[in-house]
Amino acid sequence: MYLSNTDILRELKKGGLRIAPFDEKNLKQASYDLALSDEFYVPRRMRGHIDVKDTTDPHKCMKKVIAKSLVLPPGGFCLALTRERITMPPDLIGILGGRSRFARLGMTVHVTSAVIQPGSDNRQVLEIANLSPFTLKLYAGERVSQVYFERLETPTSKPYNKFGRIAVRQ
Repeated sequence: MYLSNTDILRELKKGGLRIAPFDEKNLKQASYDLALSDEFYVPRRMRGHIDVKDTTDPHKCMKKVIAKSLVLPPGGFCLALTRERITMPPDLIGILGGRSRFARLGMTVHVTSAVIQPGSDNRQVLEIANLSPFTLKLYAGERVSQVYFERLETPTSKPYNKFGRIAVRQ
């Protein structure tokens, strides 16, 4: 069952769920809006191909850019970290979604990685793609994504902060 705004506030007060920084104006009816930080990763200029069997470190093919804004051309792609750090208790899972105003411009905010695992304690990496025929300008601080929370029937026995491969780097 998805959590309502009332449920989200209750979980925050209990302390298992944490969102930092938290701003109550970003709390919606059944979700919380997430903003872009100033940390982006753009594709490196590379020759040849990338072997998908060797993608344990995606930063090999991405270059870090710290900026207040980033221009994304048609067909462009980048990774962007959220400003918010989310700490999940072992009995909740988070699902990332885009915000409709950006989807209507042809922007996706997660290509396939929509799950925030139970036990996570990190900022989220958004996989942003520009599917539109025009250039989009992204801004640090802009609320481009949202997270929905859902309660698990039983708490996980494998919290992501202990069993996840890249959890400690985000």
